[in-house]
Amino acid sequence: MLKRYRSGVVLFLIFMMTAGAQTPQQTAPGQFTIRVQTQLVIETVTVRDRNGKVIEDLTEKDFGITEDGVPQTIGIFKFQKLDDIAVPPPVAPAPADPAASPNQIAVEKPGDFRYQDRRLMVLYFDMNNMPESDQYRAVFAAEKFIQSQMKPADMVAVMSFANGAVKVHQDFTADRAQLRYVVDSLIAAEQDPDQPMPADTGTAFGQDDAEFNLFTTDRQLAALQTAVNMLKSVNEQKSLIYFASGLRLNGTANQAQLQATINSAIRANVQFWPIDARGLVARAPLGDATMASAGGLGMFTGGATRMMADRFQQSQDTLYALASDTGGKAMLDTNDLSAGIVNAQQANGSYYILGYYTTNANLDGKFRRIKITLKEVDGAKLGPYREGYFAGKDYSKFNTADKERQLEDALMQGDPITDLTIALELNYFRLNPAEYFIPMTVKIPGRELALAKRGGAEHTVIDFIGIVKDEYGTTIQNVRDKVDIKLSDATAAQLVKSPVQYDTGFTLLPGKYVLKFLARDAETGRIGTYLTNFAVPNLNKENRRVPISSVVLSSQKVDLKDAIYNARKDTVQSANPLVENNQKLIPSVTRVFSKSREMHVYLQAYDVAAEITPEFVAFVTLYKDQTKAYESRPLAAAVAPDSKLKSRPLRFTVSLNTLPEGDYTCQVTVLDPNGQKASFWQSPIRVIP
Repeated sequence: MLKRYRSGVVLFLIFMMTAGAQTPQQTAPGQFTIRVQTQLVIETVTVRDRNGKVIEDLTEKDFGITEDGVPQTIGIFKFQKLDDIAVPPPVAPAPADPAASPNQIAVEKPGDFRYQDRRLMVLYFDMNNMPESDQYRAVFAAEKFIQSQMKPADMVAVMSFANGAVKVHQDFTADRAQLRYVVDSLIAAEQDPDQPMPADTGTAFGQDDAEFNLFTTDRQLAALQTAVNMLKSVNEQKSLIYFASGLRLNGTANQAQLQATINSAIRANVQFWPIDARGLVARAPLGDATMASAGGLGMFTGGATRMMADRFQQSQDTLYALASDTGGKAMLDTNDLSAGIVNAQQANGSYYILGYYTTNANLDGKFRRIKITLKEVDGAKLGPYREGYFAGKDYSKFNTADKERQLEDALMQGDPITDLTIALELNYFRLNPAEYFIPMTVKIPGRELALAKRGGAEHTVIDFIGIVKDEYGTTIQNVRDKVDIKLSDATAAQLVKSPVQYDTGFTLLPGKYVLKFLARDAETGRIGTYLTNFAVPNLNKENRRVPISSVVLSSQKVDLKDAIYNARKDTVQSANPLVENNQKLIPSVTRVFSKSREMHVYLQAYDVAAEITPEFVAFVTLYKDQTKAYESRPLAAAVAPDSKLKSRPLRFTVSLNTLPEGDYTCQVTVLDPNGQKASFWQSPIRVIP
């Protein structure tokens, strides 16, 4: 669970860019070219007197800046006076860029003063994940703000995440009529059945409706990161008002994407101001009339009610974290959604912009600490500012000797790299009374990998590195591997449409753990990071439910020699319960299944402290919109002949060809009629053509 927390300091902004990099040019004999690369770091800070009033007459000589204790020279200094009473003087617009699209954030070029003394706000609507009622509330709140609450210093942009793509509907403008027209058109665009769906662009983080990240919040966070990167071209401080119906990190979500989104916002000088568009919610203890009864003992013990409340709370925790780590504030549990926009407006007053070219030009990705001081300004007090940043990094130009060290550095850094899409699944199966085998399966879209021609054949080379730590921060397991996959012409063409799968496994005791795993494309140096918390239960203490392993869903069994789907070939396979007769069950990881294939379901049930030999019975059920769409025949669980633990494997094959396309809930039920116990497992799946 992602817990609520507040940082010790409010983090405001850091904008980094590479400047002054000269492209090598041809020179006459006897001449040479000097190439200089500098990194510009920009900070914003507010200075107030004893009465809380902003001090406006300071110069760069009144400030001091150090980075990791090294004094820096202020090269850029500007005061942004946000006067909400007087109308800012008109600024001549910069010449239009003929190559620019009208629906994008204009690049702020040198000498462009259109944003001088302006408060920049972005209205961002997550249309992909808001139900229609929440969309209307969000749009009405935006209209109310534009019509009656905008101030003279405000400039507003409008963006949305819809149909799997981030779109800029309106660049920064103070034209209220234009803004109202754009916001009004959002609902109409969502309801237009003739509007074409955008093409799958194959973005690196899987924010489209393709297979990867379909049932996680990764694509919502990745879409936010895309929006932040679009705003990076504007140097001034920006507030992104994020309308959403909650954002819940679940067990399959990649927490590295959350960190990457927050770090990108800080670098781009963007504060998140999330607004929960659901408003103040009053829920019936066991759900309203649109929900089927959950059943079970939870109805009588209060467990079902607590679970519902916890899920709602978790959906707000991520919004809280986004806000607190970027200097904003989340607006939760209120029906006046426009108040959240006003909060962002009132929080951003006049401020100073300080910029310096760091004396440390190393692109090592490490954290650098910043300290800003005032020199002999009587009674002045500095407001919150960003006290550090992660330096830029370049992992694509390493020599052979540095590659291993740099990959290890990337594993240890607090700034995750999410250039490659990674889908990962962890399962657990009982090995003995004390230990559990943890198979780990990783999928990477083949279209994101580069192919190299060597020795007459095409290759794709992937580096893997990972670390497992317990809840006390102690390293328990390490993963390090390099896979060179040789492809024929046929499989090279197939790679574009198929994922590359890597799997390994390790042994753990029951407990809580954290996994951080990285994959690097050796041809391009692009890296993907997966970070997740997971728990291995102690089934020896399970006396209320039937003890079962993880449940694996799959749509295919392949030979271990298949290079496309299985990059890992070693002794790990001997302990892997998913391998049988030299055939391996391939976990779907992404829970997306084609109607043309059967869905395989595999799990194990265990006899733990049973007074009599249990007679386990299991079946699989598919629900669509709270209605039962499929149910298998009950299957008796027989003890595996070679199992010392008397483990009982359960294998189901579900035919999907008669089911309509769409989203389903897959439920596996295991019953012990003699012991009057049961276990239930559920997961969302999607059926596609």
